[in-house]
Amino acid sequence: MAPARDGPPAAAGDLSASAIVPYERWRARLDELIARYRGATPYPHVVLDDFVAPDVATCAATEFPAPDSGEWIQYVHVNERKLGRNDPAAIPAVHRAVIAELHSPGFVEFLSTLTGIPGLFADDSLEGGGLHQSTRGGFLNVHSDFNSHPHHPTWRRRLNLLLYLNPGWEESWGGQLELWDSDVQTRVKRVAPLFNRAVVFDTTGDAFHGHPEPLACPDGVTRKSIALYYFTEESAPVRVRSTEYRARPGEGLWGLAIYLDTMVLRAYDRVKRRFGLNDRFASVLLKRLSRR
Repeated sequence: MAPARDGPPAAAGDLSASAIVPYERWRARLDELIARYRGATPYPHVVLDDFVAPDVATCAATEFPAPDSGEWIQYVHVNERKLGRNDPAAIPAVHRAVIAELHSPGFVEFLSTLTGIPGLFADDSLEGGGLHQSTRGGFLNVHSDFNSHPHHPTWRRRLNLLLYLNPGWEESWGGQLELWDSDVQTRVKRVAPLFNRAVVFDTTGDAFHGHPEPLACPDGVTRKSIALYYFTEESAPVRVRSTEYRARPGEGLWGLAIYLDTMVLRAYDRVKRRFGLNDRFASVLLKRLSRR
């Protein structure tokens, strides 16, 4: 079921489709954006500043739930330390409205034209996506994403969209999205998680990315984003590739910990797919593993 389009807070104004995404502006630049996306290295991607209407972005940042507000899934293990929230009932109305628009047929058609990927559709279950938040010390090691939906074997994951909601973010705090080459030997690009900036990128097996350095933001400041994933329907079940974490050059023994944690997570992914488990179960399990 798609996220509900309940009425947003008054600060957001009228959250109609045209009020959320400035389609006229983005479509006027479509030829330029297509060239940038498809010609980008180390894999197709594009950075879109001032992505949604300014008042909507401001409301979404202001209404973002605090880390101690409950309902957060704890992604805490060797390879990441962040919070996630994908239950529509626990997501504020303004974020549900933004997600609903970014899942709409019109926006998905825009993404399909931009990327050249036909047959795209959104994941209304927000598996692994939704609201993401990291506090001081949070990180996400370099990885390539899982390639098929855990509960829909014929859904191939094709595209990520990340919308950052961090007013006043300073470079010294870290948190830049890093894009790495296919061998994880060279960092090709860094993208600061600036307010109302979106990043769209392919999720092939060698699309390695992350923000591996622990955040140095002040206490009380968090790295906030909306993460959405898009799929295509295949004629047969997709051969499963779990999230693949990789060590960076020079990480030494830490690289062994990254590898061992990846093996544990790969085993859990098989169990999750076999028994239809959800991320809330994973949250409890990962918290226990992190203590060990």
